[in-house]
Amino acid sequence: MAVVVLQDKCISCGACVAVCPFGAIEMQDNDKAFITEACTACGACIETCPVSTIVREEEEKTVAMDKTQYKGVWVFIEQAEGHIRGVSHELLGEGRKLADALGQELAGVLIGNNVEGLAKDVFASGADKIYLVEGAEYSHYSTDGFAAALTDLITAYKPGVILMGATNDGRDLGPRVACRVGTGLTADCTNLDIDAETGLVAWTRPAFGGNIMATILCPEHRPQMGTVRPKVFKKPVQDFNRTGEIVRVTSKIKAEDIRTKFIELLQVSAASCNLEEAEVIVSGGRGMCKLENFQLIEELAEVLGGTVGASRAAVDAGWKPALHQVGQTGKTVGPKIYIACGISGAIQHIAGMSSSDIIIAINKDADAPIFKVADYGIVGDVTEVLPVMITEFKKLRQA
Repeated sequence: MAVVVLQDKCISCGACVAVCPFGAIEMQDNDKAFITEACTACGACIETCPVSTIVREEEEKTVAMDKTQYKGVWVFIEQAEGHIRGVSHELLGEGRKLADALGQELAGVLIGNNVEGLAKDVFASGADKIYLVEGAEYSHYSTDGFAAALTDLITAYKPGVILMGATNDGRDLGPRVACRVGTGLTADCTNLDIDAETGLVAWTRPAFGGNIMATILCPEHRPQMGTVRPKVFKKPVQDFNRTGEIVRVTSKIKAEDIRTKFIELLQVSAASCNLEEAEVIVSGGRGMCKLENFQLIEELAEVLGGTVGASRAAVDAGWKPALHQVGQTGKTVGPKIYIACGISGAIQHIAGMSSSDIIIAINKDADAPIFKVADYGIVGDVTEVLPVMITEFKKLRQA
C-alpha cells in the first residue's frame, strides 16, 4: 500500500510536512505536498491531513503463486555436537500451537551427519513428522550446503510456515532460503499468533528501536517464514511416548558445491557469555558507576553458578563486551533467576529479560521502572547491597 497526496485537493497547509517522522514529505514549487521515496507508509500524515487528501493507494498485485498447495508448519532444528539447541525445542512447542490452530501437521527439519538419533527428542517436543537429510557434507553448518538442502525440501514438500531461531545460523540461513524460494521473512520475532481475520501467521517483532511492536503478515507468498529470538518462549514438556514419521531425503549437495571448507573448531572461553542457556544471570547497568564495581557482579555470578550480563549503557561505557548485553539490541534471555543491579529498566532492556522466571532488582531509585516487572526489589546502593548478598550466599553454599 503506497501513500499518495491527491494534488487537486491539497490546500497547501503543510501540516503533513511537520508531522512526518521521516522527513519524507516536501512542498513542491506549486505549494502542493509531495511524498518522496523516503516514505515508509506509516500513515502519520493521513491522520493529520485536515481535508483527507492523503490516502493509501493499493498497488497492483502480480503474485501467481498457488497458495493452496502449501500446508504444514516446519521448524528448522539446529543441532551441534550431538545436541539440539534450546531454541529449536522452544519453536517446536510454539509450532505445535500454530499447527493445532491451523489444523495442520508439525514437522521438524533435521539436517546433519548421523543425526537420526536426535529424532526422538524432536518427536518428544511435539513434531508429527521429521524431514531428515544426512550426509558427511553436513557435519558442520555451511551456508551453501544447508541453504541448498532446505530450499530443495521446500520446493518438494511445500510447507505453509517455517520457524527458525534468530541465532547466528538462523539469521544466516533464513534470508538466503527466503530469497531462493521467493517469499518474505520476518526477523527477530518475539511473538507468534494466528490472525483471526485472515488465518495467516501474525509475526510480532520490535520496530523503531523497540519503541513499538509491529505485527507483520505475509498474505501473497509462501511459505510464511520468520526467525524467532531464543528464550522468548518456554520449552515444552517433552513426551517421549510420542512417535512420528521420518521422511528420509537423499542429499543432492556435493562437497564441491560448498564454497567454504571447515578447517578447525576453536573453542573460545565463551561459557561465561552463554546467556541464552544460563539459569542464573546477574546483570549490571549504569548504576554500577564504574568498571571496578563490575567485580561485584562477577563475584555474585560466580557464587551462584551464574552468568554475567550487562545493560546497553554498561556495554557502551566499555565495562563489558557486547557478548554480555541483554536487551532489544542484545540477547533475549529467560533464566530461572535474573538479578538486575543498577539497571533502571528501559523498555529495550525489559524486552530482553521479562520472560525470566524470577526477577530481582537492586536500585537506589525507588521509582525505577525495573521494579514494575521485578518479583523482588531492593532499594539501595548496589555497591553496599551486593557485598552483603555475596557474603550470605557464600555462607549458604558452605552450609
